[in-house]
Amino acid sequence: MIASAHPLVSATGLRVLADGGNAVDAAVAAALVGNVVLPARCGIGGDLFAIVHRPPGSGGKGDMLAFMGSGIGPTNTTIEHLRQHGENDGTVMAQTGPLSPAVPGMVSGAFSLLEHFGSKSFAELAQPAIGYAADGFPISAGEVRAIRRLRDLLGWYPTSAAIFLPGGQAPAPGTMLKQTDLARTITRISEGGPDAFYKDDIARRIGAFLAENGGVLSADDFADHTTEVAPPLASTYRGHTVYETRLPTQGFIVLETLNIIEHAALPGNCLSSAPSVHLMAEALKLSFADRLAYAADPHVHDTPLDTILSKPFAKRRFDQIDPAAAATTVESGAIASGDTTSLCVIDGDGMMVSLIFSVSGGFGSGVVAGDTGVMLNNRAGHCFSLVDGHPNIFAPGKKTMHTLNCYLIADPDGVPVLVGGTPGGDYQPQWNVQAITGLIDGDLDVQAAIEQPRWMISPGTYPIEIGNPFQLQIESRAGVDTIEELRALGHVVTEVGPWGASGAAQLISRDPATGVLAGGSDPRSEGLAIGL
Repeated sequence: MIASAHPLVSATGLRVLADGGNAVDAAVAAALVGNVVLPARCGIGGDLFAIVHRPPGSGGKGDMLAFMGSGIGPTNTTIEHLRQHGENDGTVMAQTGPLSPAVPGMVSGAFSLLEHFGSKSFAELAQPAIGYAADGFPISAGEVRAIRRLRDLLGWYPTSAAIFLPGGQAPAPGTMLKQTDLARTITRISEGGPDAFYKDDIARRIGAFLAENGGVLSADDFADHTTEVAPPLASTYRGHTVYETRLPTQGFIVLETLNIIEHAALPGNCLSSAPSVHLMAEALKLSFADRLAYAADPHVHDTPLDTILSKPFAKRRFDQIDPAAAATTVESGAIASGDTTSLCVIDGDGMMVSLIFSVSGGFGSGVVAGDTGVMLNNRAGHCFSLVDGHPNIFAPGKKTMHTLNCYLIADPDGVPVLVGGTPGGDYQPQWNVQAITGLIDGDLDVQAAIEQPRWMISPGTYPIEIGNPFQLQIESRAGVDTIEELRALGHVVTEVGPWGASGAAQLISRDPATGVLAGGSDPRSEGLAIGL
């Protein structure tokens, strides 16, 4: 079974499973198609993170690994240069454009997944993506809305406008969109492996194009890129074990938040009640504050995760929540001593994959790198701080903290039973917490957990938003009484449409006794959960 944010992505993964591929094969093929048919959200110029569980008897010993496929920021620049060309009086980097990309990790991540768990070659799995890029695909209404919303960004760069603004206008939904340069690039990667992207002509062409247009990311920055592979983070929640991606992702926020709210009851029949929303929102504020204070590239900064993810630390944070009033300012805990997409796959042997991939903001940097057809991410611009003393401050060759994260849940017997994820930037951990509490506290099925009335607090961790007052957005389906009670608690509430919170959550569960799979896909996007 596969659940993703686009029918062509799901159909691709299902075909791979039907042809004898395993869950990782299906996930990689599906993600590559996603890079073509969801260009506002993802691409080979973006990043990839994943958690994979391989059970005993499915081609090897049982194991679980997290894949962290993000790249460094530019090495051939200075923070002074970035401040000079930055925003908010030089406190944040340029949010889009040629100064905003980091080295993309998507390609390396895909090869690393296949190296560890795959049964088919990248070249074989890339064929559907190459076909959709070369021959075209009917562009969805959601992608057209993104093009219209970001028309000025795309129109600024002729290489981007030529693809997404033919004749100066956004295409109509259903128009066949071709990306022939991208097809050639993916073909070159399928022939030459990851070195074709990171060490040979593609990296050189990307670097040269950026240099010609004022960028500082170079081919040399690409050359040493690798995907980091390690056991995932883990914590328990009401007897279940929740696994999350490691730093530099903010997956630990999900675990810390669950640890905090575990100290109170969440009535299963009223998870969208004002007291429940208030508790979770306040816990997330605390977790975001800890992320801002302590988390950064683990290779250059020591983040005290053992403490942050401990139960005593969570209890101290829980005790700081006022059940009768929303916090307007939040300090980090004391330490002692829009755009992205995700997909989930479970195969017949029980191998599980949760994979998330992104170019960061909508259409990333907005820059298609010359004739490569590669839309570059804006992860460096979006996430690095330029404020002295901040743990996530830019430094040459450093990785920025990452909003992407995905999760896997094991039942109280330790058996993996569910994979999930959602796009959404700083909303990702919030919506993941809402889904997990719906599943565990509410005993909801996967589709019902996704369809709960959704809410989100901001600001989270994006440097350009820090300092804004807290606000809470909530879907109107939560009901007038809940919304007014949240306002009475002091939350600044903005009501959005019944399904207006966006997101594209995907979930698949597996009954360990019967092997029966159940998939859910977010009705707020254009996705599909489908099985054999």
